[in-house]
Amino acid sequence: MVVAASELLDALPEELCNQAWRLRSEGHGSLVTYSPKVFIPLTKLCRDVCHYCTFAHPPRRGERAYMSEEEVLNVARAGAAAGCHEALFTLGDKPELRYRVAREELRALGCETTLEYLARCARLVLEETGLLPHVNPGVLRREDLRSLRTVSASQGAMLETASARLSERGGPHYGSPDKLPARRLATIAAAGEECVPFTTGILIGIGETRAERIEALRAIRDLGERYGHVQEVIVQNFRAKQGTRMADAPEPAFEELLWTAAVARLVLGAHWNIQAPPNLSYADFPRLLDAGINDWGGISQVTIDHVNPEAPWPELEALREATETSGLTLTPRLCVYPEYIANAERWLDPAVAQQVRLRADAEGLAREETWRQAQTCPHRPGSFGTSAVVPTTSSPIRS
Repeated sequence: MVVAASELLDALPEELCNQAWRLRSEGHGSLVTYSPKVFIPLTKLCRDVCHYCTFAHPPRRGERAYMSEEEVLNVARAGAAAGCHEALFTLGDKPELRYRVAREELRALGCETTLEYLARCARLVLEETGLLPHVNPGVLRREDLRSLRTVSASQGAMLETASARLSERGGPHYGSPDKLPARRLATIAAAGEECVPFTTGILIGIGETRAERIEALRAIRDLGERYGHVQEVIVQNFRAKQGTRMADAPEPAFEELLWTAAVARLVLGAHWNIQAPPNLSYADFPRLLDAGINDWGGISQVTIDHVNPEAPWPELEALREATETSGLTLTPRLCVYPEYIANAERWLDPAVAQQVRLRADAEGLAREETWRQAQTCPHRPGSFGTSAVVPTTSSPIRS
């Protein structure tokens, strides 16, 4: 049954979840995936000033702007020893455009840009540990995407919202030029043109309306159907953090997250990969399966979630129990999804594809490895710089 998008706005979460569950089952059967990963925060400097973010911060006396190559490798090696497959590089967007200390440190590293240093570190991790880099460096040009494609299995940038209104004075993205929706959408489109397996998504509860969420999902759907490269869509809920301008802003109710995740399934269709981070829903996370998601995202037993340090990852056994209690099957995956591995000649650089195949099983999922929590890791919970160590199926929603 085709449903007009306008009919979703006041629909009850329970009604939408029933439809979303059926669609997820149609597209994915009982399979629910997650990616065993380590989190590498290459730099926490950023030229943007999102009003809800505690990941990025200005330069601090006594701290370096960037992780050293050895620090990066130490985290990656700990992940490899624990059976992880993914090295998630998260970093601020082009901090050298704002901070002299970033420019000076890059110069000392022999690099002109943060992206150049990111590529170097991603290559080191790939070649020295075999972990597959997934990079989230923000807004990119085609030449940036092309360069990073040679050292990463996948890339990503959250759209967050399609509403330019949120970038106006008083909005959460005011003063953050890289959060303008047009620039984010241009990056997603450029990734499609460069045949990059790409992850994106929306952030709910930062002042957008339900209609604007649907607009963002439709924009993602349109680009994914045009290029076939959007491998995963994240539905993430805002969490208020102390020390930010939005510390006292109301968080979205869990029922609102369920509504949005279910709408994402209805807007995108049965075969899309849809994720909701379990650590941001605390004890309620098992109910996210009711909304038709089929992926839990990256889960680490080695490093904290540096973007949401107040929200620990669920233990793997708790994740498995929640999934199986819902009648579903939990399986590890790689940072690049099976459909892209099956057509690696199109989607992956040959050198990266070789490493991907070493970690993929016959179905394109992750080879099962013994995954144990590392006893020591310089980034659990310390921080660097201190003494501490392809979907084309049409959706059932009418535009």
